[in-house]
Amino acid sequence: MSTELRMLLAIVLSFLVFFVYQAMFGTDTKVHKIEPANKESVTDRGRATTDKPIKFLDERAAVENRDDLLGDNDPDRIITVSTRLYETQISERMGCFKTFKLKKYKETPAPDAPMKELIQLPPREGCTPTVSFLKKGAHGDNYPKTFRAIVDKDTIDATKTGQELSFSWTSSEGITVTKTYFFIPDSYEIGLRVTVRNLSDTYLEENLTISLRNHLKETENSRYAFSGPAILIDGTLKEIDADDIADEGAYTGTITWAAIEDQYFMSAIIPDKATKSSLRLDLSPDKLLRTTYVDPAPPVAPKTERTYSYKLYFGPKNLDILGQVDSELTKIIDFGFFDIIAKPLLYSMNFIYRFIPNYGIAIIFITMLVKILFWPLSNKSYKSMGQMKRLQPKMAELRAKYKHDKKMMNQELMNLYKVYKVNPLGGCLPMILQIPVFFAFYKMLYQAIELRHAPFFLWINDLAAPDRLFHFDFQVPLMAPPYGVPVLTIIMGASMFFQQKMSPPPGDPTQAKMMMFMPIFFTFIFINFPSGLVLYWLVNNVFSMAQQYYITKKTA
Repeated sequence: MSTELRMLLAIVLSFLVFFVYQAMFGTDTKVHKIEPANKESVTDRGRATTDKPIKFLDERAAVENRDDLLGDNDPDRIITVSTRLYETQISERMGCFKTFKLKKYKETPAPDAPMKELIQLPPREGCTPTVSFLKKGAHGDNYPKTFRAIVDKDTIDATKTGQELSFSWTSSEGITVTKTYFFIPDSYEIGLRVTVRNLSDTYLEENLTISLRNHLKETENSRYAFSGPAILIDGTLKEIDADDIADEGAYTGTITWAAIEDQYFMSAIIPDKATKSSLRLDLSPDKLLRTTYVDPAPPVAPKTERTYSYKLYFGPKNLDILGQVDSELTKIIDFGFFDIIAKPLLYSMNFIYRFIPNYGIAIIFITMLVKILFWPLSNKSYKSMGQMKRLQPKMAELRAKYKHDKKMMNQELMNLYKVYKVNPLGGCLPMILQIPVFFAFYKMLYQAIELRHAPFFLWINDLAAPDRLFHFDFQVPLMAPPYGVPVLTIIMGASMFFQQKMSPPPGDPTQAKMMMFMPIFFTFIFINFPSGLVLYWLVNNVFSMAQQYYITKKTA
């Protein structure tokens, strides 16, 4: 087997290893399990200082309005809040979001598609986020159970100016919890302030908790893009696989934020200050996930009031948008090993889009930029390929002369390369160099929300999905739904075939036949890739052929 073929096979195997690894292991990340805090540690915290504001109260100022609370059999009132970016329905009883629909994102690329819904909870499974107190030594909630909204109207318009909405609950012991949301017209950030008033005669020792809840829905891209709970703990992004939640359901460290994410969207809790705290995860058999942030503040003393401040984020995983809310929140967009290449590619693509509002054209321009960066190395490579092509007759003579002595044949071939100063691996160099760029594109296109439902032209209306012309009602082997004709992928495979014709063929007929199957092999690999990635590879092949033709004519 020739050195060139060995190198090409190594490249193909690197592709296979990468995709098999992605399919089997995904983006699984594990963190260390901790034990729940004991009563003594909670009592000690009662004597410690805290950054949470504490206000001492006059007992005569307390007014218990328990007759105003919702009863268990009272109907739940729904309050609708609308901003420029989203519309949410809030349960008065629970004081949290039952629905959260994004106005600038749709469920499908269809023009009449409904708004993207971020909350996937069954009607009777409550809402998110919930505020409660942790039972001592347990994972469950203690109270509050029902709230009363401090507003009479059922709709709140926050499209022009910021609005706030408060909910209150009071226990028979004299503990009042008030949660207030702050809605901003043009931001996915939502302020959350929780005020706890303790008018009882004892310490409120239970920790305040904020819980996000959602349904873990597996998609066809789940193996390539992570879906589930994520936290930024001790400055490091941790994404916890669903299979590990039952075994490792509690985590501790300096938590900057906690979130539930999917391929393109996320909901997050951001404490006012990153401090050493803990996170608890619970996953029901029907895939209902609860991510609970346990606030580390000490117990609330009798006759005092404490205010807890947080930020919530319900929206897209977009670097610019996330950075406007919190710079640390951008760390949830992680392209793994190829992050150092994928991030600049994403920034470059968005920069080009500002001037040419078509992400397909932006991908073409980025491909041209990459080709320009690799132009000098490609020139040397194509010159080497041209020299190899001129040596084919002499190489054929050596192979025929020493066909029964492989060792001598390889030795004579190496001497031939040395005499004519030819590098047998030079022709493979451009492909080797562009593999990291390809993998970076691969990771970016599966996670960049900018390409979600982004049209290119004609039938390609979603650069993040495989291209399909026409739709079939029957399954096609090796093809992921939707089923149709992968026109762009077929054109890409044809470009590889013509590019291969321009390269010097192996002297061995068996190897030449194997090389002929490479375009077919790559076509089947790309058949389920995002059309944006296929477009990049196609344009790269076209520019490579043009450059190779130019160099060949120049050095002929």
